[in-house]
Amino acid sequence: MSKCLVCALFVLFAGQLMADDAALAEVFARGGVEGTTVISSLSGEQTFIYNESRARQRFSPASTFKIPNTLISLEEQGISGKDAVFKWDGRVHEISAWNHDQTLESAFKVSCVWCYQQLASQVGAEPYRAYLQALDYGELSEPFSETTFWLDGALTISAIEQVAFLKKLYQRSLPFSASSYETLRAIMLEEKTPEYSIRAKTGWATRVTSKVGWYVGYVETQTDQWFFATNIMAEHEADLPLRQGLTREALQAVGALDD
Repeated sequence: MSKCLVCALFVLFAGQLMADDAALAEVFARGGVEGTTVISSLSGEQTFIYNESRARQRFSPASTFKIPNTLISLEEQGISGKDAVFKWDGRVHEISAWNHDQTLESAFKVSCVWCYQQLASQVGAEPYRAYLQALDYGELSEPFSETTFWLDGALTISAIEQVAFLKKLYQRSLPFSASSYETLRAIMLEEKTPEYSIRAKTGWATRVTSKVGWYVGYVETQTDQWFFATNIMAEHEADLPLRQGLTREALQAVGALDD
């Protein structure tokens, strides 16, 4: 285990730790799927884990990498803001929502791979190496392709590391400008009610041997902030709704989100 990961675990588990929490085990049993979830309050005083061994295991982040990739692309001036436009080249993609011009905001929402590959080409391999080291974001294997490394298994990250990264993101302790943080915060918003807001991103790693579905992000309530990372085995598209469904149930089970 790397020194950085040990540090992340120490910070994450500094408070009350409930590994393989029984309530979370029930959630996954009902879902009938192999996976893990990590839920932690901002302070780390309450951390809940289901399937701790899997929570430490690294997988391809797939489109959850759009969270740091958005910040990196904004910082490197690959794109100017959430309303900046990607011009569609007319190539027809399997996902119909990709087959038109996109803004940064829409590209994030629909997980437009070609949009972020455009940005990756502008950023380049060496800046990515530097940023990933500075962010302590998982592990990058060499050599890697600058337009596919977050999809093809060259970059991997664990659920525990995802949560540690999201906490630093929320606290704005990473090397990005205020405007980049604000743009990402705006496009990450999935749900807002008077009681809570959810900012999050899904991912589905399909270019690796074992297909993995992700849902990572955080919940802001009136009294606390909760950070979560869920991944499941997701061989088929029909499995994908479980990413959000299991996470919401898990958040409710530990009291991070009202029913």
